[in-house]
Amino acid sequence: MKELIKFIALRLVDNPDLVDVSEREEEDTVTVELRVSKDDLGKVIGKQGRTARAMRSVLSASAAKQNKRSRLEIVE
Repeated sequence: MKELIKFIALRLVDNPDLVDVSEREEEDTVTVELRVSKDDLGKVIGKQGRTARAMRSVLSASAAKQNKRSRLEIVE
């Protein structure tokens, strides 16, 4: 799941060198943290959060295949 979010984020940002994705697993929940530069934060979130919501939907579908729950945190 980490690779999936990184793939999407790298296509959205202007500074791909500053994209960092980490993953934590706690029982049945997978938390993916996405860090991007301040300049790219708006591109990753999107208008009214639509891009972030779409990324969360894709992540949720991927986690459901493994019978897990997912959470995406976009960190500045």
